[in-house]
Amino acid sequence: MTEQQQDPEAEQAEVSRRRRAGIVAFVVGLVGGLAFFGFFPGLPHVIDWGAILVSVVVGGLARWACQGWMARSAKKPERRV
Repeated sequence: MTEQQQDPEAEQAEVSRRRRAGIVAFVVGLVGGLAFFGFFPGLPHVIDWGAILVSVVVGGLARWACQGWMARSAKKPERRV
């Protein structure tokens, strides 16, 4: 069997799509973390440096999870029944 090779444009498009998805995941995690600390009842409604750092970490974890999920789904061959 011959291996399927992607052309450089398709590979570049895939890299670009993964980068955009990673940026979106980071922003969603960051905003979600800040929203949690800003609006969750019972917490002081003050965004301090600790909340900002935790939100950045949450954004980084969201980006990491998104990149891993996309890489894992790209490696799986499509099996249709």
